[in-house]
Amino acid sequence: MHITHSIASGMGGMRTAGDLVARMQMSRGMKIKEAKEYVASKLKVSVSDLADPVVMNEVREDLDIGRVNALPRVAKGIDAKFRIAELLGIEINCVNQFKDRIK
Repeated sequence: MHITHSIASGMGGMRTAGDLVARMQMSRGMKIKEAKEYVASKLKVSVSDLADPVVMNEVREDLDIGRVNALPRVAKGIDAKFRIAELLGIEINCVNQFKDRIK
C-alpha cells in the first residue's frame, strides 16, 4: 500500500491519473506498467498522457470522474466513484454499499 501510494502521488494523484492507476494496482494486483496501460486504454489516451495534468483535467471533465477542484455541475465524492467503478470495470466497496442501501 505504501509503495502504491507513493507512485500514485508521484503521478499527481487526482490531478492526473495516479489515483486511477493506484486503484487498479490495489484492486486487481496489477504491476504499475500494466495498470497504466489498462487505465490509458479505458480513458482512450496514451500512457504518457496519464501524467499530463492539462490533458487529464480535460479527460476528467469530459468523463465526469472527479477533479481536485470541485466545481459546480462536476461529479465529486460518490458520484465520481460510481463513474470510476463503471469506467474501469472494478468493484468499489463504498459504491457497492450505497447500491445495497437503495435495494
